[in-house]
Amino acid sequence: MIPQNLVQLKSDRTQALAFVTLCLALLSVSFAPIFIRWSETDLGANGTVFNRLFFFVVFFGTGKLISQRLTPAASTEEALPFTRRQWLLLGSVGVVSITSLVLWAISLEYTTVAKSMLLNNLTPIFTTLGSWLFLRRQFDNKFLIGMAIALAGAIALGLEDLNDASAGSLTGDIYALLSAIFLGTYFLIVEQLRFRFSATTILLWRCIIGSILLLPVVLLVEGQLFPTTTTAWLAAIGLGVISEGLGQRLLAESMDKFSSSFVSLFLLLEPIVSAMLAWAIFLEAISPVTWLGFAVVLSGIYLAQSSQAATQKDLQPASGDGSPTSSVK
Repeated sequence: MIPQNLVQLKSDRTQALAFVTLCLALLSVSFAPIFIRWSETDLGANGTVFNRLFFFVVFFGTGKLISQRLTPAASTEEALPFTRRQWLLLGSVGVVSITSLVLWAISLEYTTVAKSMLLNNLTPIFTTLGSWLFLRRQFDNKFLIGMAIALAGAIALGLEDLNDASAGSLTGDIYALLSAIFLGTYFLIVEQLRFRFSATTILLWRCIIGSILLLPVVLLVEGQLFPTTTTAWLAAIGLGVISEGLGQRLLAESMDKFSSSFVSLFLLLEPIVSAMLAWAIFLEAISPVTWLGFAVVLSGIYLAQSSQAATQKDLQPASGDGSPTSSVK
């Protein structure tokens, strides 16, 4: 018999490692709006997203092929047959995520980094609502109150911008809000896929499908597929390797331990890092109201993370074929 205190210690260490992974993912995705700004000095919104997905496939797809060649017995994903529902989810993850990314990239052409991040990170509302409606998940008062507090802080971050919003800014706001809806759906799909597939596999499906869908759009609408300047090249590679390869992949990894609702809620912290980066690089001001909003968001997340609804404990995949699925780490 293993002593109970050792089991608890191992569980605490695993949870702490998962939280560190989530923090690293947050830092990585927070660089995305900065890279997008640099990339869009040479590329259009669709071209920027295409290069983000393309470079992920180049670097991480090659890495996965090499890994499979070196240790062919280590992967069990291909050995297990795909169900109809899994095929549908794998196909949907690319379509839904590419829609969210394109809408977000377009929003950055019309509004500030901080405001776009604010509206885009209203995602927890849509993720939690989707979990409740379609996956029949239950959320206790602690989680819901924490989410409400965090969202209140996030809304406070945008109050100053709302007072002097121009028509162009309003257009950017609409695109960012639509992006949040699709992003919430994406998190729900990834959460279900993580019961069966590795994070890298899910991201490869997302990026390959997204690249294929975007290729004709970029060629017909924008006419430029790849960057022509050094700054745009570095930004595109940064999007693929850092924001997608580290950020999105580690977010998917963290869904082994945290629910999609908590992951999307945790990403409300993203404006903190993005706003600081925008202040350092683009000289966008950070007001006292912004710092107050950050503090409120942190308080809400701290309350929500102590809820059972924040973890994957006792959660099961929503099986559409009546059979359980195994998790591939």
